[in-house]
Amino acid sequence: MEPLEIFKVETKIPEEAEAYRSITSDVISELALANSIGRIYVIITPEESLFQMAVILRGSPPLVKTSDFADVNVGAVTRNEIQVVLRDEKHLPELLEKLWAKYSRGKVIQQDRKTINVTVENMDTEIEAIKEMIIFDPKRTLLSRLVEMAIRTTPEGFRVRYHSLRDNEFIFVASEDAMKPEWVQQGHQMLEQIKGGLNLGGSA
Repeated sequence: MEPLEIFKVETKIPEEAEAYRSITSDVISELALANSIGRIYVIITPEESLFQMAVILRGSPPLVKTSDFADVNVGAVTRNEIQVVLRDEKHLPELLEKLWAKYSRGKVIQQDRKTINVTVENMDTEIEAIKEMIIFDPKRTLLSRLVEMAIRTTPEGFRVRYHSLRDNEFIFVASEDAMKPEWVQQGHQMLEQIKGGLNLGGSA
């Protein structure tokens, strides 16, 4: 696993802290999150049935547009046809879904595995619209993996949960009891601590 800038797990019993640190490290590796996470701070308070996690990501992954993986040009047959030629087929299903939703299935013809023809009314504006169309938002996938990581490291029975992902900052709070606003606020405070680079611990 790639070393983290900060990786700290706190609990009142040092042996338990080390065990949870090991579990967290394993889950990060299993979910291939090591390249995404820069700093992580976990506090486990069993006497309050409370688990808190703050994460700083190394950076927000960029949105994927059509022009990132395909060439978009005027079609070869008619002036009202746009041809999309894929350089990479990875996002083909998502691209087709987006095109069908915007132009209807009848106007989107997949000529072959890498070529899609789209019938449009305004060539100039629609070429740019297709080039700039957001096909995939990796942040959504990243959020689900972060939540899964947090859940898998949470003590069993902590089923009342809160999570938040803003820019490159992730907070997760879990408990057996009703969520308290101050617990979430403490999560934000944990973020501020690791953003400041305080001496909370070494690398993973």
